[in-house]
Amino acid sequence: MMNNNVFPNKFKAALGARHTQIGCWSALANPISTEVLGLAGFDWIVLDGEHAPNDLTTFVPQLMALSGSHSAPVVRVPTNEPIIIKRMLDIGFYNFLIPFVESAEDARRAVASVMYPPRGIRGVSVSHRSNCYGTVPDYFQKVNDNITVLVQIESQQGVDNIDAIAATDGVDGIFVGPGDLSAALGYLGNPSHPDVQQCIQHIFARAKAHGKPSGILAPVEADARRYLEWGATFVAVGSDLGIFRTATQKLCDQFKK
Repeated sequence: MMNNNVFPNKFKAALGARHTQIGCWSALANPISTEVLGLAGFDWIVLDGEHAPNDLTTFVPQLMALSGSHSAPVVRVPTNEPIIIKRMLDIGFYNFLIPFVESAEDARRAVASVMYPPRGIRGVSVSHRSNCYGTVPDYFQKVNDNITVLVQIESQQGVDNIDAIAATDGVDGIFVGPGDLSAALGYLGNPSHPDVQQCIQHIFARAKAHGKPSGILAPVEADARRYLEWGATFVAVGSDLGIFRTATQKLCDQFKK
């Protein structure tokens, strides 16, 4: 039976209070592996809809798998598009990572997409999975204040506009996409380059100046610890795919050698 006590959004509150949130990436598009991640105790888990083979039909069972977990599901949508975001809202996501945000206009569109009118443009359905099929009596009164919007900076234009983006009302956090950012700066495949690292530190600093927490994906432990020292609040320290790939290769090599 679903729990219709869906408020408040504890992940949003933790970010607002600047409590460090350690997360993990989920790209295997499988409810069993996602359920195992949820058992580990991560504060948040990204279910990736941009670079993983996920869609609405794979997201729903993964949300079910995390329903009793401490981990807050965060969906990275494939693009900053209101209809896609609306459908993710209706199936039960409350936390959104919006890729490739390059301007305040992009950020405002993301915020508007998650909000019901008059604050936004979210379409209204009276019975869907997010409001436990109509059983949450105060859903429409509270949901606008319980959606998390994290915007991803991963281009030179995004960096150039970081102040305007971070100042956008309704943006809850700034996330750095190190892979695309390194490519945009001319260092494809090399996010450790000093110029990229300097840019990441700059983004963190500008987010802090506007009172917004910052985050990043950092599967290398030394990187993750450095970003936390630089002030990042929400850091994903690995991915299910990376963990599985590394562990299986190590096991095979132990015997094949």
